[in-house]
Amino acid sequence: MRIPLVDLASQQVEIAAEVRAGLDDVFASSAFIGGPQVACFEQEYAGFVGVRHCVGVANGTDALELALRVAGVRPGAEVVLPANTFVATAEAVSRLGAVPVLVDVDDEHLLIDPAQVERAVTPRTRAIVPVHLYGQVAPMERLEAIASAAGVPIVEDAAQAQGARQHGRPAGGIGLVAATSFYPGKNLGAAGDAGAVTTDDPDLARRVRVLAAHGSPRKYVHDEIGVNSRLDTVQAVVLRAKLRRLAHWNEARRRLAARYGELLADVPGVRVPVEAPGNTHVWHLYVVRVEDRDRALAALAEHGVDAGVHYPTPVHLTGAYACLRRGPGSFPVAEAAAGRLLSLPLHPHLTDDQQDHVVASLARALHGTA
Repeated sequence: MRIPLVDLASQQVEIAAEVRAGLDDVFASSAFIGGPQVACFEQEYAGFVGVRHCVGVANGTDALELALRVAGVRPGAEVVLPANTFVATAEAVSRLGAVPVLVDVDDEHLLIDPAQVERAVTPRTRAIVPVHLYGQVAPMERLEAIASAAGVPIVEDAAQAQGARQHGRPAGGIGLVAATSFYPGKNLGAAGDAGAVTTDDPDLARRVRVLAAHGSPRKYVHDEIGVNSRLDTVQAVVLRAKLRRLAHWNEARRRLAARYGELLADVPGVRVPVEAPGNTHVWHLYVVRVEDRDRALAALAEHGVDAGVHYPTPVHLTGAYACLRRGPGSFPVAEAAAGRLLSLPLHPHLTDDQQDHVVASLARALHGTA
């Protein structure tokens, strides 16, 4: 059997009729830019997150760049973020002409380490970006205290945590402003690129909307330099259909993650992920840590298991960020984890039989019987 890391085909079967009806409406009305589908999705996603405003944009990287910009980040400013994240988190900072200041993560959850953040904050810091990685919220209470003392905003990178909560507070609704991605593999994924900015602040939401439309509050009026970053109407149709199922799909992920924990408890050499106290994890990824990861990854593939690696190289060791001059040894926890991380298949349509096969294949891979 072939077990995909993410099963988008099964999702599509589930939503096909609703998507077709929505697309028929879009083409009948010729509402190809903006229109009711986008407006309805923005309202529905804001309600799902529990914030007052959602502004749809073209992708998650644009969302984070725009969120940082309206939060006050300017060229030359410093922005603190974790070394263990997808490069787009740092890229959004760099695109503003600001400086990514990387910090290490905690060894238990691989989330941004508040103690490291506190040491990294300087008078030049203009934002702190916690990444809610793998589906759970970063340690926000400690980060909020640090940010408050420094007088800087928190801009959440909530791209992997749609529906996650911490002590009842929602990812994407805790900081001043947040960014998310609807890349197809996310818990809430489009049929292409898409993203959004969420906030309770109406002025920030208005500014994001203006900046994302060429800096234009109305046609042919351009008060500042913006960008062209719109949520595509076709993607809004897909997202609305999936959003109606997201809570149910997240619960399925939680059940499967718990079952992985039970099954892997008897497999030596596997370090399973841990949900932090107070968190409601939505398990965007189920990331274990193993020795000789690359051999295990290849052996899993031979058994039909499409595992993955998120992420093989910390930001500071990529060629793009050699300019930061932070070589090997700069962030030891992130670096050590990067060589051991292994993402196992986890999606709402994963069956128990498939999960059993993944665990049995991993056990064989790790103990020389693959």
